Amino acid sequence: MEFMLDTADLAAIEYWNDHLQLSGITTNPTILKKAAAVDVFDRLRAIRKIIGTAKCLHVQVVGESAEEMVKDAARILQEVDQSVYIKVPTTPEGLKAMKLLKRKGVHITATAIYSEFQMYQAMMAKVDYMAPYFNRMVNQNVDAKQVIANVAKTGKRTGSKSKILAASFHNVQEVTDALDAGAQAVTVGVDVVASAFANPAISAAVAGFAQDWQDLHPGKHVYDL
Repeated sequence: MEFMLDTADLAAIEYWNDHLQLSGITTNPTILKKAAAVDVFDRLRAIRKIIGTAKCLHVQVVGESAEEMVKDAARILQEVDQSVYIKVPTTPEGLKAMKLLKRKGVHITATAIYSEFQMYQAMMAKVDYMAPYFNRMVNQNVDAKQVIANVAKTGKRTGSKSKILAASFHNVQEVTDALDAGAQAVTVGVDVVASAFANPAISAAVAGFAQDWQDLHPGKHVYDL
């Protein structure tokens, strides 16, 4: 199981990288805009410095044609490093770009996925990750959980090495649903991650333990004994 953070906010990345078992960071132009990352490559290099080389960094191309996407990918790899996962939309031009980039040994994450058919096309292109947009699919009356389950089953049957990296979540339950359905990885926004620990019952339980301890050993911590 892989858990990634979908953000370009450096403070958030530092915090959650220290506290969670992060596998990597995913970004896209919308996320970079939200983080006010005017100098995109400086921001991406800063993210890499925080997470290190053992964790993955996913960066989106914006070219419309396959040739432009390949050029975008080359620039990203040049400016950041050769281990970046290049995010390519799963469109006809994107699928062509995936084929060209895989021939060069580039790591590929197929994005903008709303259907099972797109995932099978990306799988046949031998991408590293396929990123179905869970909540956006749900909003279009697509059974995102069933789509992931079907693709996971087919991937296992065919021996595919393409991993399902579920993305675009509205709440924690959707993250759980994606993993239950067979996604090998998820990328989650900072707001959704924070909400997972905002349950008042959690704080109440912790406070209760602390009070009971103080009743036993007033003014002392466990390490003081």
